[in-house]
Amino acid sequence: MKTGIRLALSSVLGLVAVGLILFLPAGTLKYWQGWVFIAVFTLATLIPTIYLARKNPAALQRRMHGGPQAETRTAQKVIITGSFLDLFAMMVLSAFDHRMGWSTVPPWLSVLGDVLVVVGLSIAMLVVVENSYAAATVTVESGQRVVSGGLYKFVRHPMYVGNVVMMMGIPLALDSYWALLFLVPGFAVLVFRILDEEKLLTQELAGYREYTQRVRYRLVPNVW
Repeated sequence: MKTGIRLALSSVLGLVAVGLILFLPAGTLKYWQGWVFIAVFTLATLIPTIYLARKNPAALQRRMHGGPQAETRTAQKVIITGSFLDLFAMMVLSAFDHRMGWSTVPPWLSVLGDVLVVVGLSIAMLVVVENSYAAATVTVESGQRVVSGGLYKFVRHPMYVGNVVMMMGIPLALDSYWALLFLVPGFAVLVFRILDEEKLLTQELAGYREYTQRVRYRLVPNVW
């Protein structure tokens, strides 16, 4: 199947899935936070995806080939499954919280949450532009080089920085404080993914060990 058709199909199915995940537990279509989130998420992913399709289709292919089944390492299959479940639970609880009124996020803070989602996704896409080998799976390909410029000068895993920023924004964007609790297991899963990924990169990617000596921090400068 051609990349364009696959991309269009996955986009439509993704929108339908997100709609069901949000509006079924919300119990209503009168959920402006859900609609704004879907619009923001769609635009923040569609624009850079079109850019990659035109400028670097190989990088786009790597980003589209993801999920537990695409992982070659057992540990990563478990980790990515946990990550998906955490994100799913975060969105469902956010919508259900909105329905039940357990917590109420001010509109300005919901908008700020959408901004965080855009910033997080933008960071992740910028990483793909800087490093075309930044795949959705943990792997080392033939001819792959260590990228140490751009955002990689500051932390070793800038794409995951984008993931963290996005996760922080989702509950706020969807009108829930309680769903922020899922940040804890989400961060834990991300830490395990990074540690296992670095184990592979150190073993199989030439120059990566030296890179870790130059750039000491994995996710947050001066912290970890």
